[in-house]
Amino acid sequence: MEAIFKKKYIVQVSETDFRRQLKLSSLFVYLQDMATEHAYNIGVGRDVLKKKYGIIWVLNRVKVEVIRYPIYKDEITIETWPEQPEKVQFNRNFLIYDKYGDIIAKAFSQWVVIDFSTRRLRRCSIIEEEFPRVDRERPLDCTSGKIKPIGNLNISYKKTVGYSDIDINEHLNNAKYIDYIMDCFSLEAHKKYSIKSIEIDYMHEALPGEIIQLYTDTAGVENNRVYIEGINENTGSTTFKAQITIE
Repeated sequence: MEAIFKKKYIVQVSETDFRRQLKLSSLFVYLQDMATEHAYNIGVGRDVLKKKYGIIWVLNRVKVEVIRYPIYKDEITIETWPEQPEKVQFNRNFLIYDKYGDIIAKAFSQWVVIDFSTRRLRRCSIIEEEFPRVDRERPLDCTSGKIKPIGNLNISYKKTVGYSDIDINEHLNNAKYIDYIMDCFSLEAHKKYSIKSIEIDYMHEALPGEIIQLYTDTAGVENNRVYIEGINENTGSTTFKAQITIE
């Protein structure tokens, strides 16, 4: 059992944007892969939990801070480690390094387990397996309070969840949310600004065929902050809330 799991990646052209930089959604794919692989490594992978307890992992919240984006063909190393389970959430940390060993990004994530059939939240205590103890400082704090708008919400566009958006749980994949968020802004805006951090709460799962209304609140743009919210047009529920910091 590896308490701290490390893996190297080479940035591929399909994972980059017009700047040849790693897309934020591609970074989220890396983090998802790392969390999934390490969970299997320590004996709490999806197949184990589903078969033994009838539950599955679901990402609840994540915060990412980017110091520098890697570019096409860059070699990076990601390391991840879990914290001890709390009452209903499992915390997991990430650090991303360049080939020289310098930290270029940090991430903190919160996961929960839900019943596979009913989709209801279950307590952490349902899992009997022990998680490795890592005596290491959390790289990011993600407990500053709920993400909320400070001004008016303006609709940016609507998006129908399609086949290419869903994952093994048959709902909108966490990394696809990031693409939805990035599409709220024009290419000109992306050329002018860069995303330095993002914090996102995943509130209700979105299913194939459902329509997500994407809203933005730019009242905090003078402080380099923009709020984004996704509302499920079919159910009326808030799918996610997010806040980005730009420069």
